[in-house]
Amino acid sequence: MPEHEKEKDKAATPPATATSSAPSAELPAPVAPSHQTKQAASSEEDLSQHFFGEPLVGFDPSEITGSLIVIEGMDGSGRSTQITLLQEWLESEGFAVQTSGLRRSNLVGRDIDQLLAKNAVTRLTLSLMYATDFFDQVEHRILPALRAGTVVLADRFIFTLIARGVVRGINRDYIGGLYAMALRPHLTFWLNVRPETAFAREFRKSQAISYWEAGRDMSLSHDLYWSFIRYQTMIKREFEVMAKRHNFIELDGEASVSAVNKQLRHRIGERLGIRATKYTPSAALAHLWR
Repeated sequence: MPEHEKEKDKAATPPATATSSAPSAELPAPVAPSHQTKQAASSEEDLSQHFFGEPLVGFDPSEITGSLIVIEGMDGSGRSTQITLLQEWLESEGFAVQTSGLRRSNLVGRDIDQLLAKNAVTRLTLSLMYATDFFDQVEHRILPALRAGTVVLADRFIFTLIARGVVRGINRDYIGGLYAMALRPHLTFWLNVRPETAFAREFRKSQAISYWEAGRDMSLSHDLYWSFIRYQTMIKREFEVMAKRHNFIELDGEASVSAVNKQLRHRIGERLGIRATKYTPSAALAHLWR
């Protein structure tokens, strides 16, 4: 080969890489986790079973000896009636019972009531105040009760608050993030009813329909009935999504009170180890048993 061709061939040949002496650019080989790392991972996994996201500061799962049982559903689904009956049944079985619900915190409960009565609050402000109301109850009512071995019966929970916020146009991720530190219930029941049934029940109960229950702030219809139906249909759709995501126990809320209560007692009895779940309401609550 001519000399000038040899020179060209040398120039075209890339220099060899010193793979044996240069450090590798690949990720280092995995290192077996230490005992402390395993403990931390186990602790995080344990906490994730109790919260939807980040755990509450100072929370110790070993302190929780009670049960958090949630009854969800739209207005007129029969939640409050079932909570009242379940409380009497559980107390007759020897359990201490604490109830919770919306707008019951000492911090902002009355403030929310006043703002709702005046229709003088924006959607975002209302959502933030409800979140404050919720976590104040968690700190001062729910967690202390669960630490004491009490059964907490929640008449609605974060699911209603998320549904209401989403249908009013608040970002789903944002409002879900507000409740990342919410406790996961041990049981969540959803009393599913048609909006038409809910309207009839609500109107029969008080001969009126709440401005907010009808979604009047959303300008869905000039007609009260159709505003209620459209608003509650939107809420119902959100519940359908959350029911699959969070494994709600769905019950037919249009069945008789006694039939729904029987199903609730059966599932709660399994959770609490109550073998015989027969129950007849006292004279004071007999009017609810229909």
